[in-house]
Amino acid sequence: MKLKHAFLIILLVLIIDQWSKIYIKTHFILNEAVTVFSWFQIYFVENEGAAWGTKIPGEYGKLILTLFRIVAVIGIGYWLVSAVRKQQPKILIICISLILAGALGNIIDSVFYGIIFDHSYGNIATLFAENSYGTLLHGKVVDMFYFPIIDTTLPSWVPFWGGERFRFFEPVFNVADSAICIAVGLMILYHKKIFPKN
Repeated sequence: MKLKHAFLIILLVLIIDQWSKIYIKTHFILNEAVTVFSWFQIYFVENEGAAWGTKIPGEYGKLILTLFRIVAVIGIGYWLVSAVRKQQPKILIICISLILAGALGNIIDSVFYGIIFDHSYGNIATLFAENSYGTLLHGKVVDMFYFPIIDTTLPSWVPFWGGERFRFFEPVFNVADSAICIAVGLMILYHKKIFPKN
């Protein structure tokens, strides 16, 4: 597989990811949801960019996270180029491309969204707004896919959590996150082909 094919995968994922995020940001108020099916919602949330919406505390936590992700993307990019040059399995190159595209998609939010959008609290954000909500490297990642497949109250007889609300699948995610998860899934599924014992 050639490097240009990997770049096409990355470009396609980035276009879909950024289009969906910009659409949500410019058409939804923060925490607004639209039910598509009982088990699927378009639900606009923002996070600091770490997995499951977690964040590094402190004044420089967001900056540290963004810089770490940029370094990680450089490393993944090197891995991709190396895999293509060594003519490693096509499925591995596709997986690395998806991971790189996903990481880049969320980095774009973290790096630029703070300076190109105004806030989404109680109003729909404006692209290239005069009064941006943040600064360079301090943007928030836009998420929108929510799959509350199970939403119930646990029976009272369940130890520790009886009577509490239980939802599966709770995380809200985006196209970039999906690309990374698909790549990891493919790596697990085809691990023998990707990482032969010899």
